Amino acid sequence: MPQTSQFCTFYLDSLLFGIELRRVQEVLRYIGMTPVPLAPGVVSGLINLRGQIVTAVDLRRRLDLQPRPANVEPMNVVVRSEDGSVSLLVDEIGDVVEVEEESFEPPPETLHGTVRTVILGVHKLQDRLMHALDTERACQITEEMEAVGPTQ
Repeated sequence: MPQTSQFCTFYLDSLLFGIELRRVQEVLRYIGMTPVPLAPGVVSGLINLRGQIVTAVDLRRRLDLQPRPANVEPMNVVVRSEDGSVSLLVDEIGDVVEVEEESFEPPPETLHGTVRTVILGVHKLQDRLMHALDTERACQITEEMEAVGPTQ
């Protein structure tokens, strides 16, 4: 019997991403944020999640994608990381999909830039590729990112 994994999927721009379901704490609609002065550009702010303060990381900024249109509010995928819970801001939530381990491949050679550094690889689904996100790397806010500057 083939080994399978479940992924919570979401969209950024036109790309489909997935996070292993066991890493996902919850998925939420947009929650108002408190800006953090002098925070790295990938940090959109802090959210209060039932008394727990959670850092919100804009995955579009983290992956050097085009900014989200001003009239579109992001969704929150709250994940468990080594440093506690982190909210990843995404464009749209997809479905939970079950994939077989045989469908996993390393990142394609055509994938460049920051996206390539934060994915573990891709799963070939019926009609598209799902990029398997490395949540630890996606949640990292490194020294070099601080050069990006404060949030807008």
